[in-house]
Amino acid sequence: MKEESRAFIPGTPSPTIRRALQIEPDRKTGTLADVRHVVILMQENRSFDHYFGTLPGVRGFADPHPAPTATGTVMTQADGETRCSPYSLQAEYASDIPVGYITPHTWDDAQRAWNDGCMDQWLSAKSRLGMGAYRSADVPFQTALANAFTLCDAYHCSMQAGTNPNRLFLWTGTNDPQGLAGGPALVNTFDRLGPADEGYAWTTYPERLQAAGVDWRIYQDMADNYNDNPLAGFRQYREQQADTATGASLRGRALSTRTLDDLARDVADGALPAVSWIIAPAADSEHPEVSSPGRGAAYTERVLDILTRHPETWSRCVFFVTYDENDCFFDHMPPPAPPARRSDGQSGGLSTVDLDGEYHDARHGPSASTPDDPPGLHGRGFGLGPRVPMLVVSPWSRGGWVNSQVFDHTSVIRFLEARFGVAEPNISPWRRAVAGDLTSAFDFAGDRGPHHPDSIRHACPLPYALEAVGRMTADGEHYRLTLRNSGSAGAVLHVYDRHALTQPPRRYTVGAGARLDDGWRLGSGGAYDLWLLGPDGFHRQYRGDAQDAGVLEAQLVPVTSGLRLRLVNHGDTPQPVRVESRMADGWRAMAHVSAGGAVELKYLGCEGWYDLEVVAPALPAFGRRLAGRIDGGKPGVPDPRLCQGAALPP
Repeated sequence: MKEESRAFIPGTPSPTIRRALQIEPDRKTGTLADVRHVVILMQENRSFDHYFGTLPGVRGFADPHPAPTATGTVMTQADGETRCSPYSLQAEYASDIPVGYITPHTWDDAQRAWNDGCMDQWLSAKSRLGMGAYRSADVPFQTALANAFTLCDAYHCSMQAGTNPNRLFLWTGTNDPQGLAGGPALVNTFDRLGPADEGYAWTTYPERLQAAGVDWRIYQDMADNYNDNPLAGFRQYREQQADTATGASLRGRALSTRTLDDLARDVADGALPAVSWIIAPAADSEHPEVSSPGRGAAYTERVLDILTRHPETWSRCVFFVTYDENDCFFDHMPPPAPPARRSDGQSGGLSTVDLDGEYHDARHGPSASTPDDPPGLHGRGFGLGPRVPMLVVSPWSRGGWVNSQVFDHTSVIRFLEARFGVAEPNISPWRRAVAGDLTSAFDFAGDRGPHHPDSIRHACPLPYALEAVGRMTADGEHYRLTLRNSGSAGAVLHVYDRHALTQPPRRYTVGAGARLDDGWRLGSGGAYDLWLLGPDGFHRQYRGDAQDAGVLEAQLVPVTSGLRLRLVNHGDTPQPVRVESRMADGWRAMAHVSAGGAVELKYLGCEGWYDLEVVAPALPAFGRRLAGRIDGGKPGVPDPRLCQGAALPP
């Protein structure tokens, strides 16, 4: 593909971003240990697609494999006869104008929009506004920051819910799913100060940092923090007594006013703590009701300006900019989640990883027996929720990278765990398996090549190595998939039955080094059509009917470079097979596979990616689609089909 066809939407970095890019990291060990300061800014209520769906080089609206729905694909949402696809929001709400009213973003409507993975109720649950998105030019600072540093395009909010439950995951790693210490948190309960004998009571991560001697601070205006500090809802922070070990109460440390002026003084005095959380005032929070992308950009830029005015601080600093939840705003990627629990007794998927605490099974807690906890949602998986932006801004993440590893808000705690050695036992085994610790977003050793933004976005190396193999059973009544994970991170694979799209997809959590097998009973005429989606563009489609009867299979064989496609004919007659790349690179091949024989075809790939479609003219129902990244364990570039970005209609 020609270089100019992959150029990004132009954007001029601000002087603050340019200054941040010019400061080299202080590499003493070339490891995570070089980080001295972690600054965390969590803004309000924006989805990934809402801000970055049109951005070139990330998995936005140009995604070549959107999830199927009963009315087409997830990219077109339906509500009765009404249809709506993502559209440009700028004509209705400019990026410096708040929406001005509360939009749907609670446990109830979030679950209804997701529809247990069917992803097809966004319009009815969230309204037409939720399908609105900004173009890159509409959010210039956010775009410039993404083009200069590292943007995570598989970072999800932690829960299908609103602000406070998701912020609890950032500060504590959990929502207390079993209701052992005041939870489970489903909505914005206990999101402000109250009596010390009310509220949540489980241990928070700042407490663990404090006990380990790691300094931390929260910068906020207690008179105007939009009730975005979830620690205000914990009994131990509502108490006034001093901590005898530190001489400072938790309330004093977490619930006092320290503005950005205080942040500036601390940085100037060399007193920035190891871990800092920043909470914006309402007007700067980016919440669509009271704020705007423009106001949020100005606030974020001010924080970056404060940090980069002192190179000795910035050279040792990591600045995370993320968002608590998606509000009403659409995101097309199916969130990784535990297996669906189906009432008809059919398989909703499998997991090799412990699922304790991942379902809403508690029948008590602050929302029990209220409209906020409808019985129809009992037993649903808590999360993960929709994607939200995560910008990793630091001297070790420069150069216009995209990171496609799955993360959620607990990943920020995992990063702090990795750096400071303070464990958070609240994080569940399932989340530890499927959500990374954000270290893959950094180049601490400096071995990924030159770090400068240019016309080509770079793709971070990832820990995934996935394999899916399909086969017809000997009795011809079932089609089975074998899922293998030889990578170092767990993964969730969604499998949509395209003959039953009103049912949730089966979800498979395959831990590192594990495998799973599951089967589908074939429908009328032996028809099957399975659509598999995994992380980092991993995709498989298996379709056919009784006529093919498992005669043909297509399998990818690992080789040192490129791919080897093995075509196997189990039948007693020769089969012509046509293979064509869908990467727009013009590659195609025709093979004649003898009865009982096999043929191997070599494909070098297209800039490190593949998307091969396999058909057999004599078996019209037969088809296979095999797509993904060839060697995700090495730095590369994004799928070339994403590098043009996407246009939005008005």
